[in-house]
Amino acid sequence: MKVAIIGAGWAGLAAAVKATQAGHQVTVFEATQTLGGRARVVTSSTTQTLPDGTPVRIDNGQHILIGAYTETLALMRLVGVSPEAALLDLPMTLQFPDGLGLKFGNLPTPLDALAGIVRARGWSLGDKWSLLRAAMGWKLRGFRCTNTLSVADLCRGLTPKINAELIEPLCISALNTAPEKASAQVFLRIMRDALFSVPSGSRLLLPRVDLSALFPDAAARWLQQHGSQIKLGQRVGSIQTHGERWLVRDEPFDTVALATSAPHAAQLIDDCAKDVPQSIAKKMLHWAQITAALQHEAIATVYAWAPQASLPQAMLALRSSALQPAQFVFDRGQLGGPAGLLAFVVSAAQGERATLQAQVLAQAHAQLGLALQPVKTVVEKRATFACTPGLQRPPIAIAPCLLACGDYVAGPYPATLEGAVRSASAAVALLPKDPTRS
Repeated sequence: MKVAIIGAGWAGLAAAVKATQAGHQVTVFEATQTLGGRARVVTSSTTQTLPDGTPVRIDNGQHILIGAYTETLALMRLVGVSPEAALLDLPMTLQFPDGLGLKFGNLPTPLDALAGIVRARGWSLGDKWSLLRAAMGWKLRGFRCTNTLSVADLCRGLTPKINAELIEPLCISALNTAPEKASAQVFLRIMRDALFSVPSGSRLLLPRVDLSALFPDAAARWLQQHGSQIKLGQRVGSIQTHGERWLVRDEPFDTVALATSAPHAAQLIDDCAKDVPQSIAKKMLHWAQITAALQHEAIATVYAWAPQASLPQAMLALRSSALQPAQFVFDRGQLGGPAGLLAFVVSAAQGERATLQAQVLAQAHAQLGLALQPVKTVVEKRATFACTPGLQRPPIAIAPCLLACGDYVAGPYPATLEGAVRSASAAVALLPKDPTRS
C-alpha cells in the first residue's frame, strides 16, 4: 500500500511508524518545519535564554506520562528511545508545597495506591474512608457508569477535601476539563488502567529530555532509515479522489490518514465531500459535522526562573483558584534542564497570556515563597477537546481508504499522548492488505 499521512504530530508519526512496520510505503506531509504537533520544542537553545544568559530549550507545554501508557512507551522503544533514560520514574504524587496530600508507595499495583491513601497527610479518617469506599464501588461496577454522568456527579459522595485535593487535580490533569463538565466514564477508564489493570500503571513518568527528543525526532530518523518519507513545509489544503485512489498534492495514494488538528481535518473532509459520489459524501459530511462540533480547552505553561529556585521534588500540586490558576509546578532543574527554571501548568486555562503569567508569578510568590522572573508563557488554545459526558467523537474510518487518527477520534482515552498513539495503532489496523480492496 502507498499511504499518505497528513500531519506529523505524535499521532501522525505513530501511524507512520506502525504502517512502515507493516510493510507499507509511507509519505508524511507536515505543514510546518517542526515535528511533534502539540508536544514539541517551540524554542531552541539558540533562540531562548534565561535572564542570566543560560541557553534553554522550551517545550510548548509540560507533558507527563504514566505507567499505563503502554503503547506510547512501546513505540518509544521501537524507534530507539529508552523510557528508562528519557523519563524520571516516580510514584504517583499529588503533594502540595506544605507536604500535605497524596503520595503513592513503592509497591505493586494496586497496593501502591492503598498505601498512599492510608498515609496521606492532612486527610482525616473520614476523608480516607470516603475515597476507599468510592474506589471499591467503582471496581465492583467494573469502572462503568452512565454515559451522561459528570466527574462531579460521580464523586458527590466524597468529602470536600478529597474532591479538592485529589479528584479535581486528577480530572484536570487527565481530561483537561473541570469536574463539573468532565466525562465520568472516561475518568473511570483512566482510574482503572492506572490503579488496577496495568502493572505500575500509576507510576508518574516525567520527561527528562525535551518533547521533540522524547519521540518525534527519533521517529523521523527511524522512518527515514526504513525508507519512508517526511515532507516538511508542505501543507495539504485539499484531497481529491482519483479513480480508486486519493490525490494528495497531486500525488496518488492508496490510502490517506488524516493526523491534523480536528478543525483542519473537518474542513478537509467537508471540502472533499463536494466532489465524491453521494453515497460516500453523506458519510463524509456526517464525520465532518461531528468533528467540527468538538469543543476545545486551552492549556497554558508559564516558564519562570530565579537563581536559587528549587522544589522539594520534581513535581508539586498547587492549590488553584480563579486568581491563582496553576494546578501543578515542575522543577525543570531536576528534569534535565537548567537549575532555577520552573514550569507552571494551567489546565483548562482561561484568560489572556499576560494575565495568566502575572497571576502565576503571584501564585508562586504566595504558595512557594519565590520571586520569579518570567521566561516564556505558552498558551495552546486548542490543546485538547473538552471531554464532556456523552460526547460523540468521530470514528477512525471516514470513507473507503480514508482514515483519521488523533487524540480526538473515538476511543477510551481523553486527549493525551497515549490517546494519540492508540488512535494511530487502530487506524493502521484498518489498512487493507490489498490496494484493490476497500
